[in-house]
Amino acid sequence: MSKVVLITGASSGIGESIAVYLQAKKYKVYGTSRNPEKVKKLPYEMIALDVLSTATIEKAISKIIEKEGRIDVLINNAGKGIMGAMEDIPLEEIKVGFATNFFGPIEVMKNVLPIMRKQKAGLIINVTSIAGYSGLPFRSIYSSSKGALEILTESVSMEVKKFGVNVVSVAPGSFATNIASGRYYTPVFEDSAYKDAYSKNLKVSDEYVDKGLKPIIMAKSIHKIIETKNPKIHYKVSVFMEKFSIVLKRILPDRVYEKLIMNHYKL
Repeated sequence: MSKVVLITGASSGIGESIAVYLQAKKYKVYGTSRNPEKVKKLPYEMIALDVLSTATIEKAISKIIEKEGRIDVLINNAGKGIMGAMEDIPLEEIKVGFATNFFGPIEVMKNVLPIMRKQKAGLIINVTSIAGYSGLPFRSIYSSSKGALEILTESVSMEVKKFGVNVVSVAPGSFATNIASGRYYTPVFEDSAYKDAYSKNLKVSDEYVDKGLKPIIMAKSIHKIIETKNPKIHYKVSVFMEKFSIVLKRILPDRVYEKLIMNHYKL
């Protein structure tokens, strides 16, 4: 019997690539977006789900259960990029960032876990970010929201293990997707104390996206995790230097590591 997979944020980018790949591997894939009627035709079924709306989450999951009777894999992929100096980012945008990257995935998990517990089996994959392993300049909200999801994954993994459910995180590095177009950019305020440094970093961040890995690499990694009997808790899918930066953070004195990061971002 084909595994039923629910993927949030599957209308483009990494989510779309994962969904297309798993569908080709004969999984029964349900992708979601806020407005599926506006999405191009895709080879898997798209349903409406907004991670900021509990009602849409409940409705989407009920629809899948009505049709399939089960959900074997949840991939919490929907997320929102946000850039800016912490002091300059409007509080409302900070709240939206955390609601999308942290509270939204929690709400989806809350609605899927009772189903998986009843099945006595299931896998939840939380898509986080390499940026969640380290505080990065002008990415404070994105890094901290994704870092929070990493730690949440560890806690929930222990809570649900006895029910036959595995919870893991997958942290992608830079990927060549359209993420930059959906990212919230704090305006470069003329009177901001961070104007010059932030302006430089805006250019650098988009260059990283353009030179990033192909999304199919992430899709293959996700497929491998699903097929693993006893998956690890944390996975990282990125180029060597991004992974190595996490190792350096563990072994170097804090201020030495901070200096390396500041030099990298020309601060």
